[in-house]
Amino acid sequence: MRHVQFRAVTSPGPIKYKGEPLEPERGPGLGCFRFQLIVLAFLIVLTPLSVAWRWPDWLSAGLLLAVILLLLVAGQTIIFLLRLVAADRRSRRRPLGSATRTVGELEDASAAEAAAAADGAVAPADDGTAAPDETAPDDPSADEGPVRQ
Repeated sequence: MRHVQFRAVTSPGPIKYKGEPLEPERGPGLGCFRFQLIVLAFLIVLTPLSVAWRWPDWLSAGLLLAVILLLLVAGQTIIFLLRLVAADRRSRRRPLGSATRTVGELEDASAAEAAAAADGAVAPADDGTAAPDETAPDDPSADEGPVRQ
């Protein structure tokens, strides 16, 4: 019997799109998706009405084909947009019971320290405590929404 060891993947890396890291500036946006949904809703209403109004069969069939193709395109667009959201949230995710900071928070802190050192200012000591006027990162009221997963 052969034993297989599994490694835990803590940071799978950036999400790939066509072999390159996914960039929000590339690909369809939310406006494109909204336009697709408006056209889709219009065609979904118009297609059965075209049959009831006895339009030519070829026109009703064309409308039905347009609905099917637009469903495919809108489905692919929503998948792309969901992947963008996942790529954006991946670096900022915090487990609910976490007492430590995430990798993204550590990188942000080191970038802020480097910027402060470049400006000649003295960087504050990072002892893991928040300043009195800041919200502590573990504070549930600091969450962005009511449900965190």
